[in-house]
Parts: sequence; structure tokens; C-alpha cells
Amino acid sequence: MKNLLIGKSMRFFFLVAGLIIWLGIYLTGFNVVHWILYFPAVFFIFAAVTGICPGMIMSKKLFKES
Repeated sequence: MKNLLIGKSMRFFFLVAGLIIWLGIYLTGFNVVHWILYFPAVFFIFAAVTGICPGMIMSKKLFKES
């Protein structure tokens, strides 16, 4: 499990990216934006808080690193 965690710099990147997406959703209006835009916003904040990035796990499993 330890090799699936992301580093501090990646966590900070996901936090900033997630907050910018949430700010964009807020400024546009929660009832105006499409529901699919909530997925990256939630996943970025989840990755920043827990250190577990589902996208990185999936890509490492699909494209085995040697």
C-alpha cells in the first residue's frame, strides 16, 4: 500500500487544482455546471487529503512500470 501513496508535492498540486475547480463551480453556480465536473473536483481533494490517488493507481496497473 505504501507504494500507492503520492508525495507531498503531488498532494499540494491536487489540492490547488481541486480548489480552483471548486472555485470555478462556485462562481459559475452550482445549479448551472454539469454534474460530471464534480468528479475531478472530488477526486482531487480526496487525493490531497488521503494521499491515495485513484487515477495514479489505475494508470500504474494499466501501464506496468519496469
